[in-house]
Amino acid sequence: MTLYDRLADLPLRVDRETRSRHERDTSSGFTRATTVFELHGDGAVGRGEDVTYDTPDHDALTDVGALAPTGEFTVETFSAALDEVDLFPTKAPEQPSSRHYRRWALESAGLDLALRQSDTDLASALGRERSPVRFVVSTRLGEPPTTDRVEAILDRHPGLGLKLDPTSDWTPDLIADLAATDAVRVLDLKGHYVGTSVDQEPDPALYERVIEGFPDAVIEDPAITEGTRSLVEGAAGRLSWDAPITGVESVRDRPFGPRWLNVKPSRFGTVESLLETVEYAWDHDVTLYGGGQFELGVGRAHIQTLAATLYPDAPNDVAPGAYNLPTLPADPPESPLVPSGDPAGLEF
Repeated sequence: MTLYDRLADLPLRVDRETRSRHERDTSSGFTRATTVFELHGDGAVGRGEDVTYDTPDHDALTDVGALAPTGEFTVETFSAALDEVDLFPTKAPEQPSSRHYRRWALESAGLDLALRQSDTDLASALGRERSPVRFVVSTRLGEPPTTDRVEAILDRHPGLGLKLDPTSDWTPDLIADLAATDAVRVLDLKGHYVGTSVDQEPDPALYERVIEGFPDAVIEDPAITEGTRSLVEGAAGRLSWDAPITGVESVRDRPFGPRWLNVKPSRFGTVESLLETVEYAWDHDVTLYGGGQFELGVGRAHIQTLAATLYPDAPNDVAPGAYNLPTLPADPPESPLVPSGDPAGLEF
């Protein structure tokens, strides 16, 4: 029985939908907006978070009625009913990927509600145990880049790992200082982002400095160009992919057989696609780690729950939201995160 088979037939009743809007300034210098979808049924509430990045797409929900189908379903038939729903009824999303993000919000809310209505939680329904979750802290280094934020994080908890976004203005001295911390676990080259505030053009000189300067770190999302191909091929055993991964076919389409994958559930859109990809990775000896998207509500707990259930010992980019605040708290949580003893639904 597949992981999805264990969830597909869970009964689900949806009576109505409500939504709540969230906003917060972040350590990356932008204001994050998200929308939490709340599905009500049989006295329970299931929640899922829409992590669409563009604020106008959240603004457009203000005058939109309920999007979720209502009635009696299973997890599988609820997903099928969502196939027929226009989740952006008043305007096309600013970015095509947002269709998956909003779909995941409703899919995860439906799954959360179904688990609660069956008086169970995700790990129990899947027949798995939850384990403490090891996490890394993802941060950018400012303009111009310095080690200030890294030093502040490691001052709080010296044993924490880091996930960093190299940019072309990273100097050899900065790289040496970062490498000396022995904390860098993942380096995200963001070679597949277009039209965002974090785009990083494929820069062979940067790639060479990073690949050589951090010989044990995972290298995420390089762009494959004539200038970078040989450098990337030389690090093939520690390459990871994130932004292009939306399902099993996208894994098969990678230019090199991946050894690592960053699993951001919202990129998959559906519960079925996410779990199919997890099992494909297990079958092909691919190491998985969870990824975050500046979630402001239940979405953060959900990615922590998935990590605790499916890949707890990886360099999971699921640190508590305190690490995303512009001013780092004096005593943020330490890794690993310990799951609660009596969860319901998708609770951590």
